[in-house]
Amino acid sequence: MKLIAIDLDGTLLSPEMEITKESLEAMREAQNQGNIVMICSGRAPEDIQQILTKYDFSIPLAGSNGSVVQLQGQLLKKVSMNKEDIIKIAEKLDEERAPYRIYTDDGIYIPTSWSERVKLAMEEEQIQVEGLPGEIYKRITEQPQKSSLVNFFGHYSELLDEKELAIQKFFVLTLNNSIKTTLTAYLEGIDTVGFTSSHPLNIEVMDKNGNKGNALKRVAEHYGIPLKDTMAIGDNFNDIPMFEMAGLSVAMGNAEPQVKEICDIVTHSNGDNGVAYAINKYVLNK
Repeated sequence: MKLIAIDLDGTLLSPEMEITKESLEAMREAQNQGNIVMICSGRAPEDIQQILTKYDFSIPLAGSNGSVVQLQGQLLKKVSMNKEDIIKIAEKLDEERAPYRIYTDDGIYIPTSWSERVKLAMEEEQIQVEGLPGEIYKRITEQPQKSSLVNFFGHYSELLDEKELAIQKFFVLTLNNSIKTTLTAYLEGIDTVGFTSSHPLNIEVMDKNGNKGNALKRVAEHYGIPLKDTMAIGDNFNDIPMFEMAGLSVAMGNAEPQVKEICDIVTHSNGDNGVAYAINKYVLNK
């Protein structure tokens, strides 16, 4: 392998939301042997960079499910949604009072009515996720705080008309099956967008060309690496495009069953250094 694309949540990050010593050592050794290691995540690029900086690790990254690709802080590729689709989706989400976040080229924007929307969603029969700790559930649903990365808005038109922001992704919190079913049916009728999920409690919407597979392909082209010499490691449905693009697809031991079925191999879980195991065995030949 010459290019290794790695997802973050549920993959590289442990259940304690850390990159383990074993994974760091494996990635650094892969780099030292001339391989390119990249992160390919649903998180915003700024969020990914904060994590990498914490570990003093500088590698290519693809954020917002591959809609934004950066190399050493420089933009290599960006796929933004068109205004017509943004309006259609935002109006539907407002109609359903669904809690959502908008990922832009100027951080993440969240409706000021987030807490109210979460409360309404929780009044319906909730989706039960096996093994989901209460602490994680609280973090998913609690009111986000304003920061250098997070801002708030009253109506989506503010982002289009006043700030004129480029929008790469909608992250929709789906706490009950009724809203998830309604939104899925609606999104299937818009052929210019793609949607996926990185967790049972969300739907993520991008331009149809904004996905992890195209991000992997773009980085491979930049470095002149054939796709057959690439490896992708992940755990969820939003990783499927990069699994389909990569020469070798690796599902985590904790991956969704359907994800495991389409991958070439299955490694250990993220709680048992699955990324380090895969790199050591299939890249470093240990």
